[in-house]
Amino acid sequence: MTKKHSISYLSLQVETNDDGFLARCAGIDGAFAEGDTIQEAIFNCIDVIQMIFDYRKQRGDKPAETIEDLPEKYGLTLAFPIEV
Repeated sequence: MTKKHSISYLSLQVETNDDGFLARCAGIDGAFAEGDTIQEAIFNCIDVIQMIFDYRKQRGDKPAETIEDLPEKYGLTLAFPIEV
């Protein structure tokens, strides 16, 4: 019997900062990361999100049911699938 996974989509907001780029995911506390390039910031943020989810899973916490809408601000917003 295979375990079924649900797929959800998270939004990332990417903006410039003093040292390069900052990617963050609104609705998940602590889900942000910097990078020298947009791609590096995005992948670093995805790694942080995975660590947060793994930590919550180890603690037995229930995953969030909703993701807050991103505030209107300049930058790039992406949606990517994740396994939950």
